[in-house]
Amino acid sequence: MNPEDLERLVTTAMPFGKYEGRLLADLPGNYLNWFARKGFPAGEIGRLLRLMQEIDHNGLRPLLDPLRRAPRGAAPD
Repeated sequence: MNPEDLERLVTTAMPFGKYEGRLLADLPGNYLNWFARKGFPAGEIGRLLRLMQEIDHNGLRPLLDPLRRAPRGAAPD
């Protein structure tokens, strides 16, 4: 894993399925666990889904919060 992978989790949308269009970092844990049981897709998306499942499984989702970008027009903290 590299820092760019964490950035991709908060900027890449799920390209298919029930949660198409939702950021990978926002996918529900049960959906990620389903992939862990059934098999992750091949390629980059599968690698990122696997990483997100590990982050979720270990309770580390808050680590992604600082990487999220503020919505356009929102005042920075």
